[in-house]
Amino acid sequence: MGAQKPSALPRASSENADGIPRSGVIHVNVKHGRRFTVVGNHLAQHAQMSLVAIGLALHVQSLPTGALIGIKDLAARFPESEYRIARALRELEEYGYLRRTRERLPSGQVVTRTVSYNRPGCTAPDPEPDAKPPPAAGPEPKAPTQLSPLPRPSGGDSAPRRAAAEGILQGLRGVDARLLLGARDIERLAPAVEAWLERGAGPDAVTAALTANMPARPRSPAGLIAHRLTEQIPPEGVRGPGGVAGAQAPLPLRNCEGCDRAYRGAGPEYCDGCTTAQGTTPRH
Repeated sequence: MGAQKPSALPRASSENADGIPRSGVIHVNVKHGRRFTVVGNHLAQHAQMSLVAIGLALHVQSLPTGALIGIKDLAARFPESEYRIARALRELEEYGYLRRTRERLPSGQVVTRTVSYNRPGCTAPDPEPDAKPPPAAGPEPKAPTQLSPLPRPSGGDSAPRRAAAEGILQGLRGVDARLLLGARDIERLAPAVEAWLERGAGPDAVTAALTANMPARPRSPAGLIAHRLTEQIPPEGVRGPGGVAGAQAPLPLRNCEGCDRAYRGAGPEYCDGCTTAQGTTPRH
C-alpha cells in the first residue's frame, strides 16, 4: 500500500527567503538628526479624520510658534481649496487637535487665537523616558494648588483695573512668544494681576516679574505665570482708594502713546520701555 498524499497544499509563505514581505509597504527608515517633527500614531492612524485633516495637523505641528495658519494662508501654500482647508480645520477642532478663539485686544482689535495640541486633552507633552532634561535658567515651579490660591484684589470690582490686568497678560507674548495665554487662562489669572496693581505694582513691573529668568522650555506657561503671581506678589503698601489710611495713591492707569500698553503715569506719555527706546526723559 503506497503512502497517502495530503489533500491540502502547504500554505505559501507571506515572506521571501530574505524576510521581505511579498506585498504591502516596506519601510526604509533613517534617523533624523535635525528638522523633524514627532507625531503620535493616534494622529497618523486616526480612524475618523480625513487624510486632509491628518496632513494639515502634521503641517501645523511642524511650524514654529507664531506662524500664520489662517484659511487663506494655508490655501496660498497648498493646492487644496479654502473650502477643504476650512473643513479640515473644523475636523481638527472636533477631535481636539486645534482650538480657535476670538479675542478682543485692549486696542479694540478682534483677533483669532489658535492653539495646536500634539495630543488632545493634554496641555503639556509627556517627557520621553530616555531624554535628558534640557538646560534651564532654574527649576520650573509647579502651578499653585488649593493650598496656594491665586491672590485676588480686596478693593472690589474695577473695570479699568480689570482691563489693565487683561492687557498685561495678553501683552506677555510680545515679550516672550512662549507666553501665549488662552482666553480662559487670562480670565482666571486677571484677578491675581489686579491684586498686584492694587498693591501699587506698575504694569511694567508686573510684566518684568512675570517674564524674568524664563525656563528654556516652559511646560505650562499658564501654570508658571500663576505660580509667580502667587509667590512673588508684593507686600501690602501703596494702595489705591479704600486702601491703607494715609498711604499715597498710585498714579492713574494710562495707555502708552508708543505701544498702547497700559502703564501708570501723571499724564499721557510713554511707558518705560518706549521712553528708553526713544531716548526721552523718563516720567518719574
